[in-house]
Amino acid sequence: MNFVQKAGKAIVIGGSMTGLMTARVLSSYYEEVLLVDKDAFPQHPADRNGAPHGFHPHRFTQRGKMITEQFFPGYEDELVALGSPSSLHKTVHMMNQYGTVEAPYQRNDVKFSRAVLEWVIRDRVRKIPNVRLLAEHDVIGLHMSPNHEAVTGIEVRQRGAGIQHDYMADLVVDASGRSSKLTQWLKELNYDVPSPDRMKAAIGYSTRRYNVPAHMKHLIEKWDVINIMGQPAKGTFTGVFSFIENQVAEVLLYRPGGNYPPTNAEDFEREVAGLPSSLIGEILSELEPITPPKGFRVPELYRHHYDQMDRWPDGLLVLGDAYCIYDPIFGQGMTVAAIEAELLDTMLQEQQNHPEPHFEHKVLRAFQEKAITPAWWLNCAADLQWDGVEYEAGSEPLKGIAFGSRYMNLILREGTANHNFKLFGLYWGVNSLSLPLQELFQPQMVKSVLESSEEGQQLLADLLSEYELPLEEVLIKLIPS
Repeated sequence: MNFVQKAGKAIVIGGSMTGLMTARVLSSYYEEVLLVDKDAFPQHPADRNGAPHGFHPHRFTQRGKMITEQFFPGYEDELVALGSPSSLHKTVHMMNQYGTVEAPYQRNDVKFSRAVLEWVIRDRVRKIPNVRLLAEHDVIGLHMSPNHEAVTGIEVRQRGAGIQHDYMADLVVDASGRSSKLTQWLKELNYDVPSPDRMKAAIGYSTRRYNVPAHMKHLIEKWDVINIMGQPAKGTFTGVFSFIENQVAEVLLYRPGGNYPPTNAEDFEREVAGLPSSLIGEILSELEPITPPKGFRVPELYRHHYDQMDRWPDGLLVLGDAYCIYDPIFGQGMTVAAIEAELLDTMLQEQQNHPEPHFEHKVLRAFQEKAITPAWWLNCAADLQWDGVEYEAGSEPLKGIAFGSRYMNLILREGTANHNFKLFGLYWGVNSLSLPLQELFQPQMVKSVLESSEEGQQLLADLLSEYELPLEEVLIKLIPS
């Protein structure tokens, strides 16, 4: 990074992974950074009330890992010291409606619980000299300039004591996640806020953890992950088996559409045994449960359009789940937050070198275009295939989803059934946000994939007939750039 002159104060609302990464970025540009969170930070790795999904599986995609390593060099070494295992050379078993792909994992990625990851990253942030963490405080409002054109700070209330404080700043960043009150605050300040896009996905997932006894430790050396993907046409659950730190295995059941996986132990084990493959159930029969199944439900996913507002207050940013939330099964949330943090870092550097007015609104547009839209589109293409999932467009119609869903399924079929590992790798590389959408939607690739099957040929004919344009122009219309 080039030399920067630190000046002013910044506040981050929310101490989850998004807030921690944001505080790390801001510490390079501001003299003082205050991170405020409503929870008490635990004294050891533990789940927080403010992250009710924290118990469930978390994993960085390759892109998310690379950005996190950039901000927190060597953080995986600390995870390993806390008992986290590596994925290197261990077996990945992926089953879907078209067959099974099994292969060794080629990267030295470390697996972890959300609690351990937050513990490591929070400790790194706490040690940054110009960052201060303020726990057990609710942010109850924004302070504005007299003309309401700029945010100048926040008002907080200490939990338990009820004491209120004002903290002033040059920049306030909302990274408070699903509990964000930003839309309400902006409307109270007479800002015209567009309606968000909503996908009423009715997602349910349930997770149980197991101790791996000494005589079964070879399982940890053999397996990275076993993923039995749910099938929308049959309405089956997805089942995922993997490991976290300290010889603990975890199993997730998941499904969108309102048919929630059980949280009763007996019913949970029965559903695992009834998955399209018996592999996970056979392994669990020799492990020791250490928790009951814990459930979490996501009634809807949303994408805000703060980037489209005619007026946006200077001195205010929003990112992470406060801007858009995703289906957790794809593991995109922390990666999108990391991408946004990286974008913010780049744009702060540019702003310092070449200051421009309304910088914050420019950043929001970059978040939407480069981080949020591709992930949101992929979520919609996957989840809208399930019965019971509905879409409610806010200020922007959703394009290309029907075509995208069918095309992505053809990619998955070709990659799985014919062991086309190039296509299979591209499919997962794009879904994990490590590769741009265009890697799968290049006109020549689309044409080649569609022409290789009768279903694809019909899809291509229907597409060209509907739009009466060359394929290249149709894809420009339908696929986010």
